[in-house]
Amino acid sequence: MSGVWRPGPRNSLTDVAGVRVGHGGDAALKSGTTAVLFDRPAVASVAVHGGAPGTRETDLLAPENTVAGIDALVLSGGSAFGLDAASGVQAFLREAGRGFAVGDVRVPIVPAAILFDLANGGDKHLGWNRYPPYRDFGYAAASSASADFAIGTAGAGIGCTTATFKGGLGTASTLLPSGIVLAALVAVNAVGSPTIGTGRHFWAAPFEMEGEFGGLGLPMPLPADAATVRTKLDPRPGTNTTIGIVVTDAVLDKAAAKRLAIAGQDGFARAIWPAHTDFDGDLVFAAATGTSGIVPAPIDRMELAAAAAATMARAIARGVSAANATAYDRLPVWSTA
Repeated sequence: MSGVWRPGPRNSLTDVAGVRVGHGGDAALKSGTTAVLFDRPAVASVAVHGGAPGTRETDLLAPENTVAGIDALVLSGGSAFGLDAASGVQAFLREAGRGFAVGDVRVPIVPAAILFDLANGGDKHLGWNRYPPYRDFGYAAASSASADFAIGTAGAGIGCTTATFKGGLGTASTLLPSGIVLAALVAVNAVGSPTIGTGRHFWAAPFEMEGEFGGLGLPMPLPADAATVRTKLDPRPGTNTTIGIVVTDAVLDKAAAKRLAIAGQDGFARAIWPAHTDFDGDLVFAAATGTSGIVPAPIDRMELAAAAAATMARAIARGVSAANATAYDRLPVWSTA
């Protein structure tokens, strides 16, 4: 557990071999979808620490349940409507012959989580007709999945907000001395604030690498209002949510993936104040591709867990710092505040 941590070459979820990411969405709608595709089934689990989650196919990720590997993960806006996005990703994977084999049939396994972005100023009637557009967003996201993808106001981050600034989609990666790669992807739509007091300094500052979200560090001294609780006005159940994914190339079983997902939640607490409220649906998926061939010893899993928290915190700050201004925004963007 000694040595220097450093970001991967892309500082991205796709620094983990065998992982691709794609987006679908609509700027006028102010909502979208992000899909994470695995080249081969990945071991996965989930941890839900918020009081207002929205999910699909999460029960099968419990360590005691049958399915050992998943084909993709989906983060989407649209509240419960956004769960349709997983159907679009599933359709793409079915056409590619992917999925859990049941006799002669293959069923793509695509767990999903959603955030509430229905009241962010976008035209939510645009193109809905009878059915909302999220299934199409999911298919577009899967079709466009690649090693390079946009962050900030993109995919599931298009409609995100926080208590103080416009939110967004963020990612970060960490190369560990053991040779293991760990990375995070997150859509930041929190009821709380990613910044300290009324300023621009991020709570995640102690974990920043190479000035990846502005290099401001912590304010010195801390402002007197640093611990003041700032939340979105009139919070209502289901109107927020930060949803994220931690992926590693280590070899893990489902129980170890569950512990990694729990550690990823610590990144929420490090980067957002307050986090895990009754009005958030805070959720973290964790997946292990096993492509490194490294089975971490128990002591190395401690470092992996610490990296999951730190990398998630960095991804949260990067998502907010990378957001850009669009029509009908109701909050300022961090980069120009």
